[in-house]
Amino acid sequence: MYQQPQYVYSMDEETLSLLADLHVHNSRQGPGSDGASLQALALADVDVHAPLQIADVGCGTGAASILLAQHTAAHISAVDFLPRFLAELEVRAQKAGVTDRITPYRADMQDLPFGTGSLDVMWSEGAIYNIGFNTGVRAWRNYLKPGGVLVLTEITWLRPSVPEELSRHWDTEYPEVATASTKIKQLEEAGYVSLGYFPLSADCWLTEYYMPLEQEFAAFLARNKNSEAAQAIVEAEMREIALYKQYAAYYSYGCYVARKND
Repeated sequence: MYQQPQYVYSMDEETLSLLADLHVHNSRQGPGSDGASLQALALADVDVHAPLQIADVGCGTGAASILLAQHTAAHISAVDFLPRFLAELEVRAQKAGVTDRITPYRADMQDLPFGTGSLDVMWSEGAIYNIGFNTGVRAWRNYLKPGGVLVLTEITWLRPSVPEELSRHWDTEYPEVATASTKIKQLEEAGYVSLGYFPLSADCWLTEYYMPLEQEFAAFLARNKNSEAAQAIVEAEMREIALYKQYAAYYSYGCYVARKND
């Protein structure tokens, strides 16, 4: 039975603070890579030399926002709920020399600071699960200009049947996990035309995300005096990593690129 996703915004303050402290030092807060982001940008088929308006929703510390600023002439509105992530994004944008092209916003995904039909591209890597894929793609369509493009990554089954242990885990964590064909159908029903799809490689998970995260565990626990809450977060992350290593053949993030159908 479908359950409404648990929004990150509903977590208690201590948990949010600890999660920010664990993830803020890494370049990515979820699976992905520069190569995958550039592949998605190519599929989007937009004029990278035009002064586009792009929103990076759930931007974290800015990996995608900075990359988009470096490879397009667009202005990037970088949106996240955690102020610490946005502060780190500003530091990294300054080092990359793109502060004039990125504007950070602290906002809830359900109440974004954009007008109807104001964006050329909506971009979201590993974040739409916070409001649910089907809810998100329908709501975010309103922000896109005619012919605007949606680019996002979403947890996706790579096979039509999966082991029971894996199914139980995701039924609890995020019941909207489905195959790419299901996700593309949902996009079409929400008023988009699919431009492309590809699954993220294992390197996007292990090299780009999990390995840097594992290297941060000891320092994170030391900073937080090995509190029970900090230990619980590390244990949960370790379980997630072990699950992926065991079942990587069955799921990944899928990258979906779709154009608003007017």
